[in-house]
Amino acid sequence: LGPMPQRWEFDGLIGLTARQHEVEPALVKAVIAAESNFDPDAVSRKGAQGLMQLMPVTGTGLGLDDPFQPSVNVRAGTRYLRSMLDRYGDVERAVAAYNAGPAAVDRFGGVPPYPETQAYVRRVLTYYRHYHGDFAP
Repeated sequence: LGPMPQRWEFDGLIGLTARQHEVEPALVKAVIAAESNFDPDAVSRKGAQGLMQLMPVTGTGLGLDDPFQPSVNVRAGTRYLRSMLDRYGDVERAVAAYNAGPAAVDRFGGVPPYPETQAYVRRVLTYYRHYHGDFAP
Protein backbone atom coordinates (compact mmCIF):
# COMPACT_ATOMS: atom_id res chain seq x y z
CA LEU A 1 0.00 0.00 0.00
CA GLY A 2 2.87 2.36 0.71
CA PRO A 3 2.88 5.41 2.97
CA MET A 4 -0.32 7.32 3.54
CA PRO A 5 -0.26 10.58 1.51
CA GLN A 6 -0.40 13.43 4.01
CA ARG A 7 -1.53 16.57 2.21
CA TRP A 8 -3.89 19.30 3.33
CA GLU A 9 -3.72 22.12 0.78
CA PHE A 10 -6.92 20.97 -0.96
CA ASP A 11 -8.94 20.15 2.19
CA GLY A 12 -10.98 23.40 2.05
CA LEU A 13 -11.93 22.78 -1.57
CA ILE A 14 -12.62 19.08 -0.89
CA GLY A 15 -14.76 19.83 2.18
CA LEU A 16 -16.85 22.47 0.43
CA THR A 17 -17.34 20.50 -2.78
CA ALA A 18 -18.05 17.21 -1.01
CA ARG A 19 -20.70 18.77 1.22
CA GLN A 20 -22.37 20.45 -1.79
CA HIS A 21 -22.75 17.02 -3.41
CA GLU A 22 -23.48 15.14 -0.17
CA VAL A 23 -20.36 12.99 -0.37
CA GLU A 24 -18.13 12.48 2.65
CA PRO A 25 -15.06 14.72 2.31
CA ALA A 26 -12.79 11.89 3.49
CA LEU A 27 -13.95 9.76 0.55
CA VAL A 28 -13.26 12.52 -2.00
CA LYS A 29 -9.82 13.06 -0.47
CA ALA A 30 -9.14 9.30 -0.56
CA VAL A 31 -10.02 9.14 -4.27
CA ILE A 32 -7.74 12.13 -4.99
CA ALA A 33 -4.90 10.54 -3.00
CA ALA A 34 -5.26 7.23 -4.86
CA GLU A 35 -5.81 8.80 -8.28
CA SER A 36 -3.25 11.62 -8.48
CA ASN A 37 -1.43 11.77 -5.13
CA PHE A 38 -2.66 15.39 -4.97
CA ASP A 39 -0.99 16.43 -8.23
CA PRO A 40 -3.39 18.76 -10.11
CA ASP A 41 -1.31 18.35 -13.30
CA ALA A 42 -1.30 14.53 -13.26
CA VAL A 43 -2.03 12.66 -16.51
CA SER A 44 -2.30 8.87 -16.48
CA ARG A 45 -1.02 6.47 -19.14
CA LYS A 46 -4.64 6.12 -20.29
CA GLY A 47 -5.16 9.89 -20.48
CA ALA A 48 -7.05 10.57 -17.23
CA GLN A 49 -6.44 14.12 -16.03
CA GLY A 50 -6.11 16.25 -12.93
CA LEU A 51 -6.60 15.65 -9.23
CA MET A 52 -9.47 13.18 -9.65
CA GLN A 53 -8.07 11.67 -12.88
CA LEU A 54 -11.12 12.08 -15.06
CA MET A 55 -11.03 10.68 -18.57
CA PRO A 56 -11.64 13.42 -21.16
CA VAL A 57 -14.93 11.89 -22.33
CA THR A 58 -16.21 11.60 -18.73
CA GLY A 59 -15.07 15.13 -17.96
CA THR A 60 -16.80 16.53 -21.02
CA GLY A 61 -20.05 14.87 -19.94
CA LEU A 62 -19.67 16.54 -16.54
CA GLY A 63 -19.01 19.98 -18.04
CA LEU A 64 -15.30 19.89 -17.21
CA ASP A 65 -13.68 22.58 -19.32
CA ASP A 66 -10.26 22.74 -17.61
CA PRO A 67 -9.27 19.39 -16.09
CA PHE A 68 -6.13 20.88 -14.54
CA GLN A 69 -7.98 23.59 -12.55
CA PRO A 70 -8.36 21.98 -9.10
CA SER A 71 -11.77 23.48 -8.24
CA VAL A 72 -13.28 22.50 -11.59
CA ASN A 73 -11.74 19.00 -11.53
CA VAL A 74 -12.80 18.28 -7.94
CA ARG A 75 -16.34 19.51 -8.63
CA ALA A 76 -16.69 17.27 -11.71
CA GLY A 77 -15.03 14.27 -10.05
CA THR A 78 -17.17 14.61 -6.93
CA ARG A 79 -20.33 14.81 -9.07
CA TYR A 80 -19.26 11.63 -10.86
CA LEU A 81 -18.47 9.90 -7.55
CA ARG A 82 -21.89 10.98 -6.23
CA SER A 83 -23.54 9.43 -9.30
CA MET A 84 -21.69 6.14 -8.66
CA LEU A 85 -22.74 6.19 -4.98
CA ASP A 86 -26.34 6.77 -6.05
CA ARG A 87 -26.17 4.01 -8.64
CA TYR A 88 -24.64 1.33 -6.38
CA GLY A 89 -25.64 2.38 -2.87
CA ASP A 90 -22.31 1.39 -1.32
CA VAL A 91 -18.83 2.84 -1.22
CA GLU A 92 -16.96 -0.28 -2.33
CA ARG A 93 -18.84 -0.74 -5.62
CA ALA A 94 -18.98 3.03 -6.25
CA VAL A 95 -15.18 3.27 -5.89
CA ALA A 96 -14.71 0.20 -8.12
CA ALA A 97 -16.92 1.85 -10.76
CA TYR A 98 -14.95 5.09 -10.45
CA ASN A 99 -11.83 3.09 -11.33
CA ALA A 100 -13.00 0.41 -13.76
CA GLY A 101 -16.22 1.95 -15.04
CA PRO A 102 -19.81 1.06 -14.19
CA ALA A 103 -20.06 -1.45 -17.06
CA ALA A 104 -17.38 -3.63 -15.42
CA VAL A 105 -19.07 -3.45 -12.00
CA ASP A 106 -22.42 -4.34 -13.59
CA ARG A 107 -20.90 -7.20 -15.57
CA PHE A 108 -19.33 -8.79 -12.47
CA GLY A 109 -22.05 -7.80 -9.99
CA GLY A 110 -19.49 -6.08 -7.77
CA VAL A 111 -15.80 -5.26 -7.68
CA PRO A 112 -14.36 -6.64 -10.93
CA PRO A 113 -11.66 -9.32 -10.62
CA TYR A 114 -9.02 -6.98 -12.06
CA PRO A 115 -5.95 -6.83 -9.79
CA GLU A 116 -5.55 -3.08 -10.46
CA THR A 117 -9.16 -2.35 -9.46
CA GLN A 118 -9.05 -4.60 -6.41
CA ALA A 119 -5.85 -2.90 -5.20
CA TYR A 120 -7.37 0.52 -5.96
CA VAL A 121 -10.51 -0.23 -3.91
CA ARG A 122 -8.41 -1.44 -0.95
CA ARG A 123 -6.21 1.67 -1.17
CA VAL A 124 -9.14 4.11 -1.36
CA LEU A 125 -10.98 2.43 1.53
CA THR A 126 -7.82 2.50 3.68
CA TYR A 127 -7.24 6.19 2.92
CA TYR A 128 -10.93 6.91 3.48
CA ARG A 129 -10.80 5.52 7.02
CA HIS A 130 -7.62 7.48 7.72
CA TYR A 131 -8.82 10.82 6.34
CA HIS A 132 -11.99 11.02 8.47
CA GLY A 133 -9.98 12.90 11.10
CA ASP A 134 -9.04 15.63 8.59
CA PHE A 135 -12.62 16.94 8.40
CA ALA A 136 -14.72 18.20 11.32
CA PRO A 137 -18.25 16.76 11.32
